[in-house]
Amino acid sequence: MKIQQTELPGVLVLEPRVFGDERGFFYESFNAQTFAGLAGEGLPTGFVQENHSRSTQRVLRGLHYQLRHPQGKLVTCVHGSIYDVIVDIRVGSPTFGHWVSVALSADVPRYVWIPGGFAHGFCTVSPVADVLYKCTALYVPGDDHGVLWSDATLAIPWPVADPVLSPKDLQYAGLDPARSDLPRYS
Repeated sequence: MKIQQTELPGVLVLEPRVFGDERGFFYESFNAQTFAGLAGEGLPTGFVQENHSRSTQRVLRGLHYQLRHPQGKLVTCVHGSIYDVIVDIRVGSPTFGHWVSVALSADVPRYVWIPGGFAHGFCTVSPVADVLYKCTALYVPGDDHGVLWSDATLAIPWPVADPVLSPKDLQYAGLDPARSDLPRYS
């Protein structure tokens, strides 16, 4: 497995070894022994929940996080393609307010590892996209938080002019270090 560090500490892009021929391809999408061997990179093996999201073109989901029960997420796109965004929302972090984007596509299998303490969102850029993500903590509805996707201080160049959003994603506040519902950097 090839690992690429992003400019956000702990956020990694993982590229599995893909075996392809005229019939298609094969790759290991998860192997606990391989991940345990990558422990120096901060990768867990104890996932407790896996989610499957299907979105149509222009759907934007995010930017989401849990505060009291932070979720590490291993994200991949298994059908279509997405523009994936990770934001450091840890107050006091040297990279607070910085973000990275990663193009994820079923055509080029790869993953993004997102540790707890970061907000995550994505936008579908194909007609339909299926996204899978393994989580290190269970989803807790009362601990569901977010940052406004269009926050001017973040200035994320989402690749759609008029995204389709949930009512919840429209009501989030911008990224302000004075917010009490942001994680603290330690």
